[in-house]
Amino acid sequence: MTSAAISAPLVLTVSGLYLLTLFAIAAFADRRAAQGRSVIGNAWIYTLSLGVYCTAWTYFGSVGRAAAGGVWFLPIYLGPMLAMLVAWIVLRKMIRIAQSHRITSIADFIASRYGKSPALAALATVIAVVGVVPYIALQLKAVSAGYQILTHGPGPQEEALVWWRDGALMVALALAAFAILFGTRHLDSAERHEGMVAAIAFESVVKLVAFLAAGAFVTWGLFGGMADIWARAKELPGLTDLLRIDRGAGGAGFPYAEWFGMTLLAMFSVLLLPRQFQMMVVECVDERHVKRAAWAFPAYLLAINIFVLPIALGGLVLFSPGAMDPETFVLSLPLSQGATALALFAYLGGLSAATGMLIVETVAISTMVCNDLVMPALLRQPWFGARTGGDLTRLLLNIRRAAIVGVLLLGYLYFQIAGDAYALVSIGLISFAAVAQFAPALLGGIYWRGGTLRGAFAGMAGGFLVWIWTLMLPSVAKSGWISDGFLLHGPFGIGWLAPESLFGLTALDPLSHSLFWSLLVNISLYAGLSLARAPSAREASQALLFVEVFAQDSGQGREQAPIFWRGRARLEDLTGLAARLLGPEQSRRFFEDYARETRAPSVAEIRADARLVDRVERRLAGVVGSASARVLISKAAQESPLGIEDVMEIVGEASEVRAYARALEKAGAELREANERLKSLDQMKDDFMSSVTHELRTPLTSIRALSELMLDAPDMEEPEREEFLGIIVSESERLGRLVNQVLDLAKIESGHAEWRIVEMDLRKLVSDAGRSTAELFHQKNAELILTLPEGPRLLRADPDRLTQVMVNLLSNAAKFMPETGGRAEAVLREEPGWFVVEIKDNGPGVPLADQATIFEKFRQAGDALTRPPGTGLGLPISREIVERFGGSMGLVSQPGQGSCFSFRLPVGREEAARNDSNS
Repeated sequence: MTSAAISAPLVLTVSGLYLLTLFAIAAFADRRAAQGRSVIGNAWIYTLSLGVYCTAWTYFGSVGRAAAGGVWFLPIYLGPMLAMLVAWIVLRKMIRIAQSHRITSIADFIASRYGKSPALAALATVIAVVGVVPYIALQLKAVSAGYQILTHGPGPQEEALVWWRDGALMVALALAAFAILFGTRHLDSAERHEGMVAAIAFESVVKLVAFLAAGAFVTWGLFGGMADIWARAKELPGLTDLLRIDRGAGGAGFPYAEWFGMTLLAMFSVLLLPRQFQMMVVECVDERHVKRAAWAFPAYLLAINIFVLPIALGGLVLFSPGAMDPETFVLSLPLSQGATALALFAYLGGLSAATGMLIVETVAISTMVCNDLVMPALLRQPWFGARTGGDLTRLLLNIRRAAIVGVLLLGYLYFQIAGDAYALVSIGLISFAAVAQFAPALLGGIYWRGGTLRGAFAGMAGGFLVWIWTLMLPSVAKSGWISDGFLLHGPFGIGWLAPESLFGLTALDPLSHSLFWSLLVNISLYAGLSLARAPSAREASQALLFVEVFAQDSGQGREQAPIFWRGRARLEDLTGLAARLLGPEQSRRFFEDYARETRAPSVAEIRADARLVDRVERRLAGVVGSASARVLISKAAQESPLGIEDVMEIVGEASEVRAYARALEKAGAELREANERLKSLDQMKDDFMSSVTHELRTPLTSIRALSELMLDAPDMEEPEREEFLGIIVSESERLGRLVNQVLDLAKIESGHAEWRIVEMDLRKLVSDAGRSTAELFHQKNAELILTLPEGPRLLRADPDRLTQVMVNLLSNAAKFMPETGGRAEAVLREEPGWFVVEIKDNGPGVPLADQATIFEKFRQAGDALTRPPGTGLGLPISREIVERFGGSMGLVSQPGQGSCFSFRLPVGREEAARNDSNS
């Protein structure tokens, strides 16, 4: 058996070039994003980015665990596979909540659910930092061990180098530079880190291909296939038990509790590890990508684990017992055969696995440390308050950068302290058990309205303390840094407090033992204290927004929902606060966009009402987290505390909507009598009841709620009364527009519409319609192009009616513009005897199943949860108008490639319109 080694300069050069490749990919993705051409808006990229779950643990630790326990490496991957079965239910809900509230981290998510509590955010951050430090050490240990194997060959390794010559430290510092460059370029953590995501997706491909290459080499290069490996392993007495599934990792009978505990831990970790939350939730561009990830990510996990057991058994067969650390088989097997190029490629795969985790984890942790530990502490300092008049953006970025370096150095320190005492898998499981303490508060918080801040804080704190006592301290003791007497005999000789046999429980392995007690304490405190006292008004309102997020986001969405906030705010205070935290330029654009949206003449004339306060708070939450944003807003605006009556009004909104729907059904007889002359009466009624009711409920609910508030508060201050009246008028106008559309369609279909037939210029009409809708495209950062012939194009028709058709088609195109790179084109051309107008866009297109019914009344294309709001009457009215002038409407669309709506009008034929005008 030939043993080989690779020169250290070559390994360092290849590793450096690989890291430079990551820099180049990240820089390219960031440039494309700046140009409005995102490279991560793809379901496959999203799925590959989730591969950050597969760290150095997967690459080296799984093989080591398989060599010791056979199939006992599987629960770490069965857990995520099972979790993805409910991804569309759980993960999609987490994504929707995060996008609605500009959530920046898992600590921010939990704190925002329970009243935006700074204390809860700080506790979650501490748990995350302490919990992931061992995991960071795992990656550094794997990189260091791999480097030693490559440069010195298989066999006993040299003692650790002094710190200034330690490659693990150099890798940590290099990755800190990467994370700083591509993870802290933007202050708003709710914005996508496109360069980082693209680099992680690339790394997922590299580590998969490299591991498959190493596995194929062992399986078919060193052996005659998997059957040969199995047969030769069975010939060795010591390996026979590894092929049995009915044995535990320690050689005894199958311990179901340990298998269940590890699977449960893995299910929690794929959602709750800070890096997984960052990639799955914060960096998600489109929640529909979850559909593909739900099956493609488990397929990725299956592929990367196919050769784990063959590599483990192959190494045990080829190497004498104890001659080689099984965790290094991926590298030592190729090196022992002289396949140095493959060994170097496999090392790059392991480096990808480690660096991907380190980059994303440190970016996520740095955001939490800045937003939930450092910023709240600074805000409590009197001397800091005196300095907040300036721009704080540079300070916030520097805090995050320092946190990245600090967390990586903490991981390196843990690696030096405890790295030699634990296998890679054991270190990783310690971190898994820590983040599992987030599960009751997070999962309970998105499905149970009764969860309270007291319960969440006590549960997380209690579970975390039990984790420290039963798992963290034993790991330090076994490393020799503290006395291990308390492990055997308990503190002060109190045996029932021994960390690994708490209260006399000795039937479980240390990991399952810690998981059982920590989650028991966590869940008991969370549920018990939550049930003991009702939620406060703020907790109840946040619970409603989280638990009922899909109902809240239906219809007109959160931007049009009533905001239950009372108090006084000054525009200059809000603009000053935004400028300090967003920067002057970002703040200016934010308020200019808001002024256009609310139709204020200028920024100076924006009303500092409840909706503006809510909008500013959510924008700042993307920068400093929801808890710190709540503190800052409460100082800038004089808020009156919410009463429980307000929250009960929100909770009762769903029942009020149902009451309105029943009232409309009882009014069905009157509607049928008023519309008995309409064509297709029965279909019209059914469509009206199913579609219009949905459109009516939001404005009706707002009008009633605000009217009752005004009725109950006769001494309400004038500014607040004017604000409520303005909302009532706005919602009434929405109702009026819907009713007018219904009546307009009825008149046209019954032949009683009024027509104004004149000679008109169709070219000018198209041009004028383009100018009138230009602002809609501007708001979507989209481009509208008019392609018109020279000179007028005259025909006799009703210009107002045709303008209505043009504005409807252009408005529809603007609604369905993509977030970036939107483009529409209005074309007027002439065919023999016809004028043809086409409206082309690069939106999502019309699904094939909907194209046959798109011009029918109350029919809208696409998913009801994701499409823009509308009544489904615009296209039927437009078709009726065009057909009255002897024309026709059409649609050409390929899903994913945009749509082309068109209508054609005959030249010199207006008899149909003249007949209607004379009738």
